[in-house]
Amino acid sequence: MKLLISGLSGHMGQELAKMAKSSPNGFCVIAGVDKFGTPGEIPCYSSFAEAPTDVDMIVDFSHPSVLSDLLQFAVSNRIPVVIATTGYTPAQKDDITKAAKMIPVFYAANYSVGIAVLIDLAKRAAAAFPNAEIEIVEKHHDRKVDAPSGTALALADAIREVRPSATINPGRSGDCKRSPEEIGIHSIRLGNIVGEHEVLIGTPTQTLTLRHEAHTRALFAEGALAAAGFLYGKPAGLYDMNSMLGEKSKKEIPAI
Repeated sequence: MKLLISGLSGHMGQELAKMAKSSPNGFCVIAGVDKFGTPGEIPCYSSFAEAPTDVDMIVDFSHPSVLSDLLQFAVSNRIPVVIATTGYTPAQKDDITKAAKMIPVFYAANYSVGIAVLIDLAKRAAAAFPNAEIEIVEKHHDRKVDAPSGTALALADAIREVRPSATINPGRSGDCKRSPEEIGIHSIRLGNIVGEHEVLIGTPTQTLTLRHEAHTRALFAEGALAAAGFLYGKPAGLYDMNSMLGEKSKKEIPAI
């Protein structure tokens, strides 16, 4: 499978290229797009206007500002795309949904299978404790530019599926008494933390803590490659981790 990496020069773009090269499943990175990119072993172009179109899949680890050009290029050339960037506005998420009506799009806030399980457990726990208070704590490296993390928001959104009246309160401060229905989200940016997410569900008599810790960025590159393998050959539509894990429960997806 011939891959084009959007955001090739970044940490995740480089991790993805390295993992694709060592994968036994036939991935081949033929080019990248990155405005900060420099020529190297893999050709890297500063814009999609210069990028080759004879690719089977685009994998994006870039920046929200790139989305418009990315989708225009993918839709115009009918190329499936795996979007692994976070920090999108509601309007940008709508653009992703619209593009998925024309091409296959895989979009997730986090490409870790463990996070997908955490989201499912958080939703089930919120349903099991309908009157409990819920807080989310997320920790990332000091270079992460968006807060709360896309994963923390995905956790909150999943909880709100079983608690429609719940509100999200990011970064609580000052004189602000906690409302019974709110979901507090707290963001920590420190050093080289790859990614930690914790959901605390508390009642007057007990506290349930659900926690996931990513040990290496390779985890997310691994998940993105698995998503690319899953998306290849699919019809137009919007796919996510649940789509892939649902299929995996029916037939084993080849390991990366």
